[in-house]
Amino acid sequence: MAELDHREGEQDIEKKIVETRQRFTNEFLQDSTEKYDSRDVERLQSEDALVEGYLTWRLYVVDDALKMIDESLQWRKEFGVNDLTESVIPRWMFETGAVFLHGYDKEGNKLFWFKVKLHVKDPKTVLDKKKYVAFWLERYAKKEPGMPLTVVFDMSDSGISNIDMDFVRYIINCFKVYYPKFLSKMIIVDMPWIMNAAWKIVKTWLGPEAISKLRFASKSEVQTFIGPEYLPAHMGGTDPFKYSYPPLPDDDFQMPLCDNGPVASEDEMESKEADAESKDALESSFSSEVAVKPKKVNFLEDSLRSEDNDKGETSTKYKGARKPLTTFKGHLLHVSPAEELSFGSVETERKSLIILSNVAKNQVAFKVRTTAPEKYRVKPSSSCCEPGASVDIVVSLHGGSQASPQDRFLIMAAEMENAGSQELALFWKEVPKAKVMEHRLRCHVLEGAKPTGTPLRDAPVEMATSGQQELSMVLMRLMACNSRLEQKLNTCLWIQKVLTVLVLVLLMLTLLCLYLLGTSAQPS
Repeated sequence: MAELDHREGEQDIEKKIVETRQRFTNEFLQDSTEKYDSRDVERLQSEDALVEGYLTWRLYVVDDALKMIDESLQWRKEFGVNDLTESVIPRWMFETGAVFLHGYDKEGNKLFWFKVKLHVKDPKTVLDKKKYVAFWLERYAKKEPGMPLTVVFDMSDSGISNIDMDFVRYIINCFKVYYPKFLSKMIIVDMPWIMNAAWKIVKTWLGPEAISKLRFASKSEVQTFIGPEYLPAHMGGTDPFKYSYPPLPDDDFQMPLCDNGPVASEDEMESKEADAESKDALESSFSSEVAVKPKKVNFLEDSLRSEDNDKGETSTKYKGARKPLTTFKGHLLHVSPAEELSFGSVETERKSLIILSNVAKNQVAFKVRTTAPEKYRVKPSSSCCEPGASVDIVVSLHGGSQASPQDRFLIMAAEMENAGSQELALFWKEVPKAKVMEHRLRCHVLEGAKPTGTPLRDAPVEMATSGQQELSMVLMRLMACNSRLEQKLNTCLWIQKVLTVLVLVLLMLTLLCLYLLGTSAQPS
């Protein structure tokens, strides 16, 4: 019965998506196609997740979703969001460090920082500032599609002069209209008491769907939402990160551990090659006590050696590795799983499998990076894949390390048109960044999973996944109902206030009339 309800729910969503697209074409595109960027229209017609995002944010009311899509797409064309690059934004804005992406909250959501004290209201620069915020949001949307953000307003040492209500309204609109389902929560840290009145106004702009995501926290309370490893020292954290530009701060992906210890990055290898003869070992760049010499890899030799080794290790290599159930289809590689690697605390849940399938016409070089290289072993972490072939990559937790929702993996791939005997290290140094395919995977931490040694081990996992999906659907419907009730309650309260004011006005008018009648009745 639950499975039937789940399927009916999926069918309802699919019908809503089809209806939204048809009505958008008939009611909005028919009159004028110049209002929107053709690239945005194409995405709307091809990406179900994008349309579903608008529908979910508007409680599956198609009329409301269409208004939101219209406003969002017009804004994207007005601001030229698809073409925003570093060269379009004034350099000084990047140098101030007033806005940037860095770190994760305790739920694994990326942190979007606003340092309020660095913002000064200036009508001459307001358009560039708005484009600057759009640049960061679009940058993240392309790197982590569908993943929410946690916005942090750091109000330390700020005052009234730093508050720009128009700019704040714009930021809120970015999450209310332009990037649906993007906001996880908005944390206001260390707000001065003198700004209470301003934020009361801001709360009225958020609306019922976003007001529940607002959190006010002191410097000591912010650790409820963000661990100390991603908080600056003035908030009681231990994060050594210092913003600087260039380059832009990114996810800081590094090469993970291979079976033989740390693997030095290509940049480090290049900078230390001149000193290699005079040194017995290179210090690892990933905070490890083990030091190794950089090793140049010939991809043909490495591939043949790997193939020979795999013949004897197939039975043990993937033992206990969690098999992927979903697939991301890239233009060079198909990556399974599509979004996340799952890890648990028991021994049988400490490995996950990544399957890369080459769909290009040439050999594809790949490498795997992570934000927590000290935690994970990856085999192989760098190699190549023949056309039409697949490569299995085992990711396992190292030692007593535990997975975290903040951990991320980056798979980089590039087509090797003239492979020959070219070295992988040299290839990665020379390949243009525009030709590199990137795909990110997040970590999912299993809770309460019980290991079993039977051949049917995968069946409970699939059942659990199905149960989680059903539960998510039920929760989503409950949240939608709750939001509707909140809206109706707010409407009733507003009507009640209006009626109260009207009654008071009528009462005053009645008293005034009685007073005037009494005055006119008195003898002159």
